[in-house]
Amino acid sequence: MKIRKDLILKYNQAGPRYTSYPPANYFHEGIAADDFKRAISQSNHERPQNISLYVHIPFCPRLCHFCGCTTSGSKDINVFRSYIDALKTEISQVAQLLDPGRSVTQIHWGGGTPNSIPLDMVQEVMDLFRSHFKIEPHAEIAMECSPAYLEFEDIDRLAAMGFNRLSLGIQDFNDDVLKNVNREPSKHPVDQLANRMNENGFKGLNLDLIYGLPGQTPENFKKSIEKAIEVNPNRLATFSYAHVPWVKKAQSVLEEIGIPSAGEKLALMEIAYGLLTENGYMSIGMDHYAKPDDDLYQAFLDKQLHRNFQGYCTRATTGQVYGFGCSSISQLDSGYYQNKKTIKGYIESIGNTGWAVERGYQVNTDEKITRTVINEVMCNLFVDFNEIGKLFGKDAAEVKEIVGYDVDKLALFLADNLLGIKEEKIKINADGSLVIRNIAMTFDPQLSVNQNQYSKTI
Repeated sequence: MKIRKDLILKYNQAGPRYTSYPPANYFHEGIAADDFKRAISQSNHERPQNISLYVHIPFCPRLCHFCGCTTSGSKDINVFRSYIDALKTEISQVAQLLDPGRSVTQIHWGGGTPNSIPLDMVQEVMDLFRSHFKIEPHAEIAMECSPAYLEFEDIDRLAAMGFNRLSLGIQDFNDDVLKNVNREPSKHPVDQLANRMNENGFKGLNLDLIYGLPGQTPENFKKSIEKAIEVNPNRLATFSYAHVPWVKKAQSVLEEIGIPSAGEKLALMEIAYGLLTENGYMSIGMDHYAKPDDDLYQAFLDKQLHRNFQGYCTRATTGQVYGFGCSSISQLDSGYYQNKKTIKGYIESIGNTGWAVERGYQVNTDEKITRTVINEVMCNLFVDFNEIGKLFGKDAAEVKEIVGYDVDKLALFLADNLLGIKEEKIKINADGSLVIRNIAMTFDPQLSVNQNQYSKTI
């Protein structure tokens, strides 16, 4: 497929990324620990029944200018110790409210830089998980790692703890680009890290790259993508840099260096798409690529792809998400519950009450239906209003009314041959997948796009 640049630039407008519905900007502080505890107990009787565990490690040895995550530059081992102790208390608190018969099918460590803390502390948390939860043998256990701080021996230790997938935050293989954004390059050759993972029986490697960073050109970005292909990961993500200095002030520094324009970013995206699809990778959803035999692509073919704050995943492994650590978000069937964002506030709150929830959003039935429709659009490029209705005891007409369906909202996409409508089904084609956020927005009855609220879709 050849990228239609005119269409992408045409639809380049601000809009949600829909990692949740409603999006996180709807979260509010009228949520208390008691609300969260009731939601955890209620989640035992909701779907999916399987459990995903998320651990947020908010520490980075060096803070990258582009980063939009909640993180700190602290290297204080005493702070690490206090944080892990609080984390373990929170895990034990949540575990008491969960049905012990439910199975864990996914564990994800994110950050920050999870591999920047002592691995003995990681071991403590993993041991605690095993003491509280029934972890399935096929569970996906993953960690986001910065290759700047990853030793070969670390891979051995993580494998011994049960980790079977790593996501390496490369961002770019060009040292000058990394210097522009204050990021350190990989300590060891990435292909050698990948080989060590293979030797340890890891079932998956993901590489993350970003396009739209200062100093990236078609020539040097092409080399980065070619290098990534040489490493031969199972999955690869090429994220569009989201410039939101009104949210993350540190990003303002990049304006002094010069941020690529929308047209220049599009050229970088086109390079990545062309090289990856020509070299055996399949495009999935938004920003992601996978080998044809990878679980993600198979789930996409079976219309069983899912998405949460941790990224794309399969319905087979993804459960309701119970998040631990500062700023972590629990994504339950009936609501979202986010912890305090500061390390100090999180540790103090856990120490005082055992809980740290600060804000969230409780989802009603209409919002669950809208969430399901948008997830189908974003993940599987397909919507069957009849099938979604069956999940909620509704008919297709009721589902359409709830999401504010209006064929006129899709007129531009139909005219540009980005999707097709047949009876109660909508199928987004390959070109449409490149503007999938825009299509999803037409099914969001609550959408209000204000200036400085969302990043651009390209």
